[in-house]
Amino acid sequence: MLSDIVAYFISVDPILFELTKMYPLVTLRPSENPFFSLVESIISQQLSVKAGDTIMSRFLTLIPDKNVTPEAVLLLPREKLREVGMSWNKADYVHNIARAVINRDIDFDHLETLTDEELIEKLTQIKGIGRWTAEMFLMFSLGRQDVFSVGDVGLQRAIQKAYTLKKKPTSKQLIKISNTWKPYRTYACKILWNSLDQK
Repeated sequence: MLSDIVAYFISVDPILFELTKMYPLVTLRPSENPFFSLVESIISQQLSVKAGDTIMSRFLTLIPDKNVTPEAVLLLPREKLREVGMSWNKADYVHNIARAVINRDIDFDHLETLTDEELIEKLTQIKGIGRWTAEMFLMFSLGRQDVFSVGDVGLQRAIQKAYTLKKKPTSKQLIKISNTWKPYRTYACKILWNSLDQK
């Protein structure tokens, strides 16, 4: 499977293929608990890795057996979530997601029936989930292999660097370049993110 993707990149984009030599592909693995993953992504938004991990660790101490379910989350008052380091907004967003799951607005057992765009549209109807968060959820929690985030600053920087563009790429340029990688855009994104660490 991964060798097929590399072969595909060879045929459509030599620049991306060169990056695969330094950053080998890794198989996408869906999360066993997508609700937990979505909550974690909200908690960690706009924070350093260390700060996000610290708040997440404190949050888990509030959950019996660390079994993060929508029901367990809704039992926690906003004040408790605030005490472990969440902002008031994030406390509300975490509750919003939990309610959406309980009300079956989001059904994690049947996500495979939705296309990427249908799922992004459904997720972004929940207050607190923007398009970028939804795209990251599809990539890293669901293992969807053909997602690209035009608004991701890291991808913008990586593409500017890899394709030696004088200026930050426009949305039109990003879409044109990334469309070349279909149906494996998530794999391309992971390569590009890794390339930012290249010395």
